[in-house]
Amino acid sequence: MRQIDVHQLADDARFNRFHGLVLFWCALIIIFDGYDLAVVGIALPAIMKDLGVDPTQAGFMVSSALFGMAFGAIFLGTLADRIGRRWSIVLCITLFSVFTAAAALARDPLLFAASRFVAGLGIGGVMPNVVAHMTEYAPKKVRATLVTLMFSGYAVGGILAALLGKGLIESYGWQSVFFAAAAPVLLIPFILRSLPESMPFLLAKGRHEELKRIAARIEPSYRPQVSDELTVPARDKAHGAPTRQLFAEGRGFSTLMFWTAFFTCLFMVYALSSWLTRLMAAAGYSLGSALTFVLVLNAGAIVGAVGGGWLADRFHIKAVLAFMYALAAVSISLLGFAMPQELLFIVVALAGASTIGTQIVANAYTGQFYPMAIRSTGLGFALGIGRGGAILAPIVIGVLVSLKLPLQQNFFAIAIPGAIGMLAVLLIDHRKSASVQHATRLALASEATASAARNAHTHA
Repeated sequence: MRQIDVHQLADDARFNRFHGLVLFWCALIIIFDGYDLAVVGIALPAIMKDLGVDPTQAGFMVSSALFGMAFGAIFLGTLADRIGRRWSIVLCITLFSVFTAAAALARDPLLFAASRFVAGLGIGGVMPNVVAHMTEYAPKKVRATLVTLMFSGYAVGGILAALLGKGLIESYGWQSVFFAAAAPVLLIPFILRSLPESMPFLLAKGRHEELKRIAARIEPSYRPQVSDELTVPARDKAHGAPTRQLFAEGRGFSTLMFWTAFFTCLFMVYALSSWLTRLMAAAGYSLGSALTFVLVLNAGAIVGAVGGGWLADRFHIKAVLAFMYALAAVSISLLGFAMPQELLFIVVALAGASTIGTQIVANAYTGQFYPMAIRSTGLGFALGIGRGGAILAPIVIGVLVSLKLPLQQNFFAIAIPGAIGMLAVLLIDHRKSASVQHATRLALASEATASAARNAHTHA
């Protein structure tokens, strides 16, 4: 009987068509997710005018989805470790697509906020699931690159929202870009048919033949045999009380630092995505020019995500992430100062690269830090706690805008969390990460085997 460690099989595999299929679906889902999230910021000036709300009310309307995302990330992320990721992902797609479209029918700020809250459950819940899924199946050598490439779909969704917004809002009203969000539900049957299930979940449910077929697609050189026993390391098997496992084996302090880093980064991301258009309009730019800044911000995010992932696979991911937080603090601070428009575009792109891009690299690092069995839970809690920053950001910046403070002070308020996030990342104990401990176990096993071989040779 052969024992096949499917975790090790996935780690050592070469990128092939199977990995490309997982990347395609996860990236497409994140594009939809990014669109649904960005669409409110794009349409915010038109919504405020149409519904007659002031900046403070608008801040609460935007934050309603973020409240939903906090609950969705925690509960739907954790639920996926019990019911399987595919069905959890499908549930999330249904929620954010249907209820984003439903928000377009609201003529009252409270009904709008309620629809966005339910949509936020899906938006927040899908993120930890797709990151965990891509992390689980990606070959180890390109894992950070694939996760960040997949999650750069979030910025693509933001760009799509800005491009559609420039044409649709002026021609058909702000509701049109919300109705467009319903399209992803048409793809649910294809996602269920094409996306593989999580490997520990299949093992826990005794679906061994299905897992063997997936293993053969991960590594085509593997030929399943009837007597094969597929396993995952003990630390990657499902345990009771997965939330408690986030604090087990010395991970507690680092878990708190991840939560702090996510809180600060998501504050910066949502402050910019919600208010950049309005702040630039207040600085004297037309609506079209202000939307162009959103395009540049998200284009920078794609470069930051893919570039950050590439650097993370070649250098220490923790050091790369800390640098990106520092760059966010500096670039956002500079946005409040007068400068030539060409230079301003560069600074906005850097802000996108070092906020949205930083969050994507942080997702990749978190996915590597926790063992496979609690990966969705770890990401879900980090994103859920981090949503506190996302919830506060539109409200805090909305209050500052209402106070008519100088532009620089608004951007300083967005930049300060970047410095705090950098410190939190530097305090994470990388030695406790699952990837390091897995490599240590392999090294010890290899050393033990070599030692046994030497002893056998000596006795011979």
